[in-house]
Amino acid sequence: MKGLVLHFDLGYSFQNDVSVRSQLFTRLPVTISLTIGAFVFWMLLAIPIGVLSAVRRRSLLDRGTMGVALVAISAPVYWLGLLALFLFSSDIGIFHLLPGAGSYTPFTHSPWHWFTSLLMPWMVLAAAFAAFYARMIRGNLLEVLGEDYIRTARSKGLSERRVVLRHGLRAAITPVVTMAGLDIGILLGGAILTETVFNIPGVGRYAYDAIVNSDLPAIQGTVLFGAFFIIVANLFVDIVYAFLDPRVRY
Repeated sequence: MKGLVLHFDLGYSFQNDVSVRSQLFTRLPVTISLTIGAFVFWMLLAIPIGVLSAVRRRSLLDRGTMGVALVAISAPVYWLGLLALFLFSSDIGIFHLLPGAGSYTPFTHSPWHWFTSLLMPWMVLAAAFAAFYARMIRGNLLEVLGEDYIRTARSKGLSERRVVLRHGLRAAITPVVTMAGLDIGILLGGAILTETVFNIPGVGRYAYDAIVNSDLPAIQGTVLFGAFFIIVANLFVDIVYAFLDPRVRY
């Protein structure tokens, strides 16, 4: 009996008779760039907004940021993308600030043009995630700040900043890590709407073209690709738990 061989043979596209594996691997760096950049944006926005809203509960700042977050969660990604293109793209936009759709440039060709071509997609993709994560961090942190060990830390004379950031946020962010792992895994499998609106040649755009053209091997390949990244992301989250939660040890 022959041993198991992992050949990653996903077949050939019905549309152009090209290996699906080669197409996915060619487009994967583009999707990774989009996903990691958007992740950095939404975490840089979500964490400070969520913490400030929890610390200043029911203040004007809290109500304003949570109101904006609700709007961002409710707005579809494709609508935000089209609105951003209408306002800021250099070809059809009103303000002509950033490159528009179809302007993606590989990092190896020009790092600066790579950055500017992805800046608008990063912000659009990060908007809904940042809003959702800010609300989640706020809710978790409010619950944690009412725990007994937080009152004990305050009674010891620790500064409020140290209590919130070191003791409160560390416990409140654990569920956020779970969601982040799943979201990153899903996006690495293809951010279909964002890549389609901005005409970015990533895995998501490849999946969209495959669906439109009823290209079954390409559809199967992108689905398996997405499932692989979700599984890997879950495994990574379980490992990170050991560093965030002292109750978890491997």
